[in-house]
Amino acid sequence: MSVGVFDLFSVGIGPSSSHTVGPMRAAAAFAAELVGGGLLGRVGSVRVDLYGSLAATGRGHGTMTAVLLGLEGREPELILPAEVQSRLAAFAAGAPLLLGGSVALEYGAEDIILHPLTILPRHTNGMKLAVSDSAGVLVHEATYFSVGGGFIIREGEVEAAVAELEHSKELLPYPFRTAETLLEHCANVGGNFSDVMLANELVTRSEEEIRAGLLHIRDVMEECKNASLERAGLLPGGLKVRRRAPDWHARLLAEDPDRDPKFWQEWVNLVALAVNEENASGGRVVTAPTNGAAGIIPAVMFYATHYTEGMSGASQERVDDVVVTFLLASAAVGVLYKEQASISGAEVGCQGEVGSASSMAAAGLAEVMGGTPEQVENAAEIAMEHNLGLTCDPIGGLVQIPCIERNAIAAAKAINAAKMALWGDGTHRVSLDEVIITMRETGRDMSSKYKETAMGGLAVNVVEC
Repeated sequence: MSVGVFDLFSVGIGPSSSHTVGPMRAAAAFAAELVGGGLLGRVGSVRVDLYGSLAATGRGHGTMTAVLLGLEGREPELILPAEVQSRLAAFAAGAPLLLGGSVALEYGAEDIILHPLTILPRHTNGMKLAVSDSAGVLVHEATYFSVGGGFIIREGEVEAAVAELEHSKELLPYPFRTAETLLEHCANVGGNFSDVMLANELVTRSEEEIRAGLLHIRDVMEECKNASLERAGLLPGGLKVRRRAPDWHARLLAEDPDRDPKFWQEWVNLVALAVNEENASGGRVVTAPTNGAAGIIPAVMFYATHYTEGMSGASQERVDDVVVTFLLASAAVGVLYKEQASISGAEVGCQGEVGSASSMAAAGLAEVMGGTPEQVENAAEIAMEHNLGLTCDPIGGLVQIPCIERNAIAAAKAINAAKMALWGDGTHRVSLDEVIITMRETGRDMSSKYKETAMGGLAVNVVEC
């Protein structure tokens, strides 16, 4: 296992984990190198080049402003939406970039150089950062790749990172990269996906820390939804998409004051839409495992804590137990996608984002509903099998259409997948590993037009405004 639950579920800002969170993280890492190396005093200018998908849809995803914030040393996990808006307003008013938080440079989003048709060898989401002295002599440079879910890789450190990850696996009691191995571990420990994931997480954190961290993730998801319900009007950008969550919420409160189970899907849709409208607004979200798919796991978790057997009138401790189990089981499946394929829309299309999230959510729900490891694996497989080939073709490069509704549809798929799996005994013809490999190969074969470039599909067949 190369990643943990808090890698897959991390706090950031919208609208995109690979195009906003990752670039901000990379720029902040670059700024930290300058500060740590004592190089800031020598800097007279900065240059940023974005390549491939980062360049093609960077404006709609807020990539350029995210890079500026990162160069100032701001981290996506810590910065609040109000701080983002304040700093962006300052940039718009002509304020200088404060490199590393202190060196003032006349540099803005319009100075970032875009290369949408140039793909760097490692990944389509590439970015180069460089600083020179006042005479134009290069002081420091680095190339980063944003590989999905907010994960970044620095060129030249890939081999070292792989070696470190392989070493970390040796420290885990139950390392896995395939569902087959994960199921074997479940049999050996007499537990389920969440038990294996928890045992591995205990290598670096106490059980109390893990529980507190997961409940914090739940709380941020809840805050994200609630913040969205307070907003009104149009989403940012030229599409003039109207926010639906506040009106839907008011209608549900009026039509379903006592939470009748027949309204479960309307509530699940609401949570998914609210989270993704907040993400599209640049709000504070949890990558789950990406920003573009951030609404699916909160929506299905809402179903798990409100509509599954025994949850009506359940104590807060019981609800918290369900949340922890749900997120651990979901993360175990997320590891499989990260290890064997990709969660990057720019690499494999939206099947890697929405498909992975739907699969993860289905596994989490199947486990908290009492499924065996085999049924949990089957639920994850069903959900992804019916998201295969899903393209990433956002209109205008904005994470709005079709992204927001797609989260609600995928959440319903996850719930149905879990229910279908629980009506079986866990045996099935197509394995989760086979579906993951198929997703990876489908992504490789998919035209780049349909992989977060806004050059195909709805992005070119629908007039933006």
